[in-house]
Amino acid sequence: MLKIGDFSKLSRISIRMLRHYDDIGLLKPDMIDSSNGYRYYSESQLTITSKIHVLKYMGFSLSNISDILNCYSDPKKLEEYLLLQKSIVKKEYEESQNRLLLLENTIDRLRKDDNAMSYSVIVKEIPRMKVASFRDIIPSYEMEHILWEKMMKELDSQNVKFSNPCYSMAIFHDKEHKENDVDVEIQISVIGNYSNANNVIFKDTDTTKVASVTFKGHYNQIHLVNETVAHWVSDNNYEFNGAMFNIYHVSPATENNPDNWVTEACFPIKKI
Repeated sequence: MLKIGDFSKLSRISIRMLRHYDDIGLLKPDMIDSSNGYRYYSESQLTITSKIHVLKYMGFSLSNISDILNCYSDPKKLEEYLLLQKSIVKKEYEESQNRLLLLENTIDRLRKDDNAMSYSVIVKEIPRMKVASFRDIIPSYEMEHILWEKMMKELDSQNVKFSNPCYSMAIFHDKEHKENDVDVEIQISVIGNYSNANNVIFKDTDTTKVASVTFKGHYNQIHLVNETVAHWVSDNNYEFNGAMFNIYHVSPATENNPDNWVTEACFPIKKI
């Protein structure tokens, strides 16, 4: 049997944390001396502390670790926990990569231009055009490619011809920002007449007056663009008048390097 101090050194877990593990039922002493309350641990419990260290490093919470230890001998159940945590860590990694890219792009712009954090707003009219349109609920804004893949498959089947210049855009219909299950419509300008099929609709759009900001680089700049436009609309006696949309001049469909993407964020407006 090991005294709590010796067990602490061997397990690399502080005495305070060992007492906490005892309180929450994660790791209880093998014996408690009834006369003085001293905690004693067995050497075999060091195996459990090794598992706790590994699971904590994987990002599991203490409550999850407790559940996992209870089914550690069941490979199928253990794999379920690991696969779920893998998806969570992967998402966190992608978000960290996006934050890092935004930081790098912002630092780069600041070094090149003292006014790099500013975006130019112009008022313009998006012309009337015929478009192929596909609208659906998707898991998140980052999954927009799902819509493009489905629509382009249908357009290929009909040998649809695109206009020149060709406008490709995404319209965000939700009235508030949502993290999941977002309502997005994509459009691409076409010439000729085609049949609606597989939820792809061919229609004519109206001329739209917008406040427009064109920016180069990753889409994670969009919140800075939104802030710029919000101030501009307020300062120039306009109000928003419809769903915001993006026009993709250079997109991931043709360019792998995010530094070279060119996006035009458009906000329908009207005078107050």
